[in-house]
Amino acid sequence: MAVLVVGLGTVEARAQQGGRPAFILLDGAQMAAYKAAYQKGSPAETKQVQAAVADAQKALTHGPYTIVDKTQTPPTGNKHDYMSQAPYSWPDPTKPDGKPYINRDGLRNPEAAAFTDEDHMLDMTSDVKKLAVAYYFTGEEKYAVQAARQLRGFFLDPATRMNPNLNFAQAIPGLYTGRCYGMIETRNLVEIPDALALMSASKSIDTKLVSGLQDWFRQFTAWAQTSPLGSAEGKVENNHGTFWDSEVVDFALFTGDEALARKVLETQTKARIATQLQPDGAQPLELARTRPWNYVTMNMLGWVRLARLGEKVNVDLWNYALPDGRGLHAGVAWLKPYLLKEKQMERADVAPISNHTALLLYDKAGQHYPDLAADKVFALYPDNVRRPWTL
Repeated sequence: MAVLVVGLGTVEARAQQGGRPAFILLDGAQMAAYKAAYQKGSPAETKQVQAAVADAQKALTHGPYTIVDKTQTPPTGNKHDYMSQAPYSWPDPTKPDGKPYINRDGLRNPEAAAFTDEDHMLDMTSDVKKLAVAYYFTGEEKYAVQAARQLRGFFLDPATRMNPNLNFAQAIPGLYTGRCYGMIETRNLVEIPDALALMSASKSIDTKLVSGLQDWFRQFTAWAQTSPLGSAEGKVENNHGTFWDSEVVDFALFTGDEALARKVLETQTKARIATQLQPDGAQPLELARTRPWNYVTMNMLGWVRLARLGEKVNVDLWNYALPDGRGLHAGVAWLKPYLLKEKQMERADVAPISNHTALLLYDKAGQHYPDLAADKVFALYPDNVRRPWTL
């Protein structure tokens, strides 16, 4: 198998044992410690692994997922091209045909659900991750076999693969056949490289599969950098720009382009701090939305991912701050009184909210910022499960 060079920031990143896929977002040492506790019969770890294996058992019966079975046809006539409709776009009641559609921020138009490409991509990603986790803890090859099947079907097989572009994502009827904002829909594809790392000991994760996936993600990264829509997304100031950075950096590390990963972090990600964060950690661009809690926590998750990625190339975003205090630490600390239920948001989200994302990022950031009092926060959420394989 070809060696995957994913940066020199940690021992984990340097030690590509036999050229097998390495962890990028996940912490290999934490995973190993968790696995050791599970193998010793620790009750907490055993309970969570058993639940994860039960999820993977269900995933064994799913798919393979594909985007070519959709009812809509892209402007190219090629159903291998990804399509979606902007979720917050609604028919204009003042127009006979409703076109051009108008924006109702935060309110999802049920019409968008008819476009199934995003759902299939999310289901594929979720299943591959579940299967990978089950393989990592049990060593049972059936989980890796199914994950490899899903990956080949979605990314590689000529009859069913997705083309590596988002030219027709988040279209608005009557206005655009695709928009740059569609790239936010692929933000969780960063789970794929780490799923491969979880299954690195499997014979099913072979050279052909890994190199094929690297080629796909390399082409997608090129699209993100050079296409009109992809490059425009990289210039968006709010959470869209944050997740553009996280995708490009993650995929660059997966495909061996350490220089690109470092360049984006140093020249683009750091510059976002002045635009996105206030000295007290508030995020004005996200707080202005109709779903402020949703977007504040979603964007901060993107930052936590970027900080983890930065570790791979010796770019310390955890401790980077502007002279006035703007930085990731302030951004995460801003959430603390809300999670402790000492404060309430001044404006409620227009759609139901969840603390799942906030608690996920708070768990990861709390390992770097002792002053966050993460244990005190999590004591208020006894049903929340903290797993080292989620980020």
